[in-house]
Amino acid sequence: MRPKRPGFGALAGNPVLVGAITVLTTVIAVFLAYNANAGLPFTPVYELDAVVPNASGLIRGNEVRIGGSRVGQMSSLTPLVRSDGSVAARAHLRLLTSVKPLPADSRLAIRPRSPLGLKYIEITLGHSTKGLDEGAEIPLARKAPKPVEVDDLFSMFNPATRDAAARNLDEFGTGLAGRGAGLNAALGELEPLVTHLRPALRNILNPRSHFARLFPALERAARELAPVAGTQAALFGALDRTFGALAQVSGPIQQTIARGPAALDTATRELPAQQPFLRESAELFRRLRPGFVSFAAASTHLAPAFAQAPATLNATPGLAHDLNETLAQLDVLATDRRVDPGIARLAETATILRDPIAFIAPAQTTCNYLSLFFRNLQSTFSEGDSIGTFLRFGILGLPQNPNSEAGPSDAPANGPATNRVKEPLREDSFLHSNPYPNSAAPGQPHECEAGNERYVAGKQVIGNQPDLQPARTEATKR
Repeated sequence: MRPKRPGFGALAGNPVLVGAITVLTTVIAVFLAYNANAGLPFTPVYELDAVVPNASGLIRGNEVRIGGSRVGQMSSLTPLVRSDGSVAARAHLRLLTSVKPLPADSRLAIRPRSPLGLKYIEITLGHSTKGLDEGAEIPLARKAPKPVEVDDLFSMFNPATRDAAARNLDEFGTGLAGRGAGLNAALGELEPLVTHLRPALRNILNPRSHFARLFPALERAARELAPVAGTQAALFGALDRTFGALAQVSGPIQQTIARGPAALDTATRELPAQQPFLRESAELFRRLRPGFVSFAAASTHLAPAFAQAPATLNATPGLAHDLNETLAQLDVLATDRRVDPGIARLAETATILRDPIAFIAPAQTTCNYLSLFFRNLQSTFSEGDSIGTFLRFGILGLPQNPNSEAGPSDAPANGPATNRVKEPLREDSFLHSNPYPNSAAPGQPHECEAGNERYVAGKQVIGNQPDLQPARTEATKR
């Protein structure tokens, strides 16, 4: 007989071997539990890096999912400072080789796994034919927009927001209290509105109305208003004070509103009758506009006149008495048969003298020649004795040259004269004469030539000078 081999029972009966197997199993279980967050050992993985702007809530071992299915986990997370000074985080992803390679335009998002704050990384596959190599980095531009988290939603309701919501609820509730019947009636009246609103909404939703642009435009408007939010808040505060002040005078305002329809009826009835008056007033002020412009220029002269007006007005009663007699004499003169022929001849005389006066007037109004003539004439006889006045005059010694003004001549003096030895005389003789100088008269240059001519030495000058002289002369004192 062959001897019996030891079986499983014999091995189980060896306490040393059983203890060693138990210790080995425990060590393997502890090793696997310790490295559970890093994946199973000796399993091939597809490793990638991803840079995220904010890794808040991510911890080592968070899952990586595609379409809701787990495809790997994040093995490490390290902070990163970019070249522009901004802070980000680099996450090292260990993925199953079944998803290798990821399209190069894939996007990455960090999403909440539960309301308790646990996160996971979701990858949305792209459509690029180019894949990411082993160890490549998903660039920051491939990150999806940050989703709204539950804690972000709840953080909106800060104490100030909660107090404002409670105040709004209390005020709206107070405003709606006791108005149930009115609200029911209002809702009943809304049926025609809803019936007629359907075609209006159909037109609004028509692509030609560009209704889709409304909310983006409102978003841009809100973005523009954001920098002036403080100013807008101050505006509502000021409106609150304004309406608070108006609330104190609500009684008179209500009375004004109550009397408004009667006032509007009166205005509807009376305003058309006032339209001709307003039209004629507008025409009157249009015609008075040039007078107002002239009045503004004359105001500096009228002010002294108004200052002297009281003394003049005190003498007005006597003037009025004398004026009555004057007007009576004028009435007698007006009824005289000889007045009309005389006025006709006077008008004819004025017509005849109009052109000469228009020609002569600038000699005084522009050039002041008449005043200068009488002033110089008075100065000529300004000296004298007990017997009488003297005539002031001076003698000019003229050169004895041919054709000079010192004696007879057969032509206007023009040029130097020579003696027998053909040498120039000491004085030349050139005639300077302008018998009809320009005096700014109609048809003449606007100048006052007499008294303003420039003496040209060594040249004969007869008649008007070609250059324009000033249109002014020496002013005379009063």
